[in-house]
Amino acid sequence: MLRVALTGGIATGKSYVAERLQQRGLPAIDADRLVHELLMPESEAIDPIVARFGREVLDEDGSISRRVLGRKVFADPVSRRDLEAILHPRVYDRIHAWFATLAGEGRHRVAVADIPLLYESRREREFDRVIVVACDAEEQVRRAMKRDHLPESEARQRLAAQLPIVDKVRRADYVVWTTGTHEETDRQVDDIVRTLAAVTE
Repeated sequence: MLRVALTGGIATGKSYVAERLQQRGLPAIDADRLVHELLMPESEAIDPIVARFGREVLDEDGSISRRVLGRKVFADPVSRRDLEAILHPRVYDRIHAWFATLAGEGRHRVAVADIPLLYESRREREFDRVIVVACDAEEQVRRAMKRDHLPESEARQRLAAQLPIVDKVRRADYVVWTTGTHEETDRQVDDIVRTLAAVTE
């Protein structure tokens, strides 16, 4: 089974592409959803996060407040790296366990892991192919401001916390450009799905 990683940058349209891949029959797992699970009460990540960032990151229900934690880590590269050191190994363990389960079932030739920080975590070699979803950096800023209701300074701060999209494009096996219409994006997705199917025949 071909293990494909889907990545991109903030507000490049990666979620849209992930949905289209699933609609075309490729099973997918979402690293952001796994992170969300790790921030919920009783997760094994709660104690190390609280030990590093303090009890103020806890909500009343015992989960981690993404809003409070986000303010801490996006403003401080050291804090961000510390959080990633807690979360990333756990996320990748779950992703690889999911791939192993699918491979054991033998029903799929290709599966996709949606991982926003694939290159930043230096784990791209753990996958057979990488798809990068891309648009112009200034378009990322505009989309992030609109989608997440962010001031421009915060949107740019979040972009700066990631590897520049041009670097990700340069390292990708396949690129989906989302600067055009949805139909243009869909055609690129279809081309990649056909290519991946041919690889596994």
